[in-house]
Amino acid sequence: MALGSGGRVMTALLTAEGISRRFGGLVAVRDFSFEIRPGEVLGLIGPNGAGKSTTFNVISGYYKPSSGCITFMGQDVTGLSTVAMSRRGLVRTFQHGSLLREMTVWDNILMGTLRSLRDNQARTRRIRETAEMLGLTSLLELQAGSLPHGHQRMLSIAIAFATRPKLLCLDEPLAGLNSTESGAALTALRRIRDEFATTILLVDHNMRAVMQICDRIVVLNYGQKLAEGTPEEIRNNPDVIHAYLGDDA
Repeated sequence: MALGSGGRVMTALLTAEGISRRFGGLVAVRDFSFEIRPGEVLGLIGPNGAGKSTTFNVISGYYKPSSGCITFMGQDVTGLSTVAMSRRGLVRTFQHGSLLREMTVWDNILMGTLRSLRDNQARTRRIRETAEMLGLTSLLELQAGSLPHGHQRMLSIAIAFATRPKLLCLDEPLAGLNSTESGAALTALRRIRDEFATTILLVDHNMRAVMQICDRIVVLNYGQKLAEGTPEEIRNNPDVIHAYLGDDA
């Protein structure tokens, strides 16, 4: 739970309570709890090997937690598959993209509409709306594999966003983007949040971008929560500076 304006209680969209994930004798995430609030952009950061990707995979259904509980939209979803989570409105991207390289941009985005829309006209509107949001309108007839890296990253987001999820989980969406491309991506993500009431979980190493767009940030270190707060609080947290951000943050 969290308090909104006027002291109103806000119910978390997703809550992870005491989740752990073990791989044999290795504990990648240990007794980690956090929540994602409706309408926010939450950043999940930490050093390499901190457990970010494992946490991301657990809450999206790619891994089952070794222990702990996950609640999404008021329902216990612990251990559900990625497909089952997608049907409930939690959709994710992958670090290395999930596009079909031999297909056109149009057909890639179309794949994201098939489960939720039956009508071809509705699908066409959804594809065009999604392409406009991600700056892909002029590229719809091109083969996905022929696109520059920056447009491929946007297409991966477009495929996931075409489902119109309640929670959009983005794994390294800004990786390899230059400053201009990153700026355009952040503008698109703000529009997705503001115009479609889509909550976003963001895992990325671009600290400048994370600080710019996130409402709150959770920091992992050695598989456990190190800190949580606003970007300003995280930026000035000495434990975070020591563990991850460094003196130049």
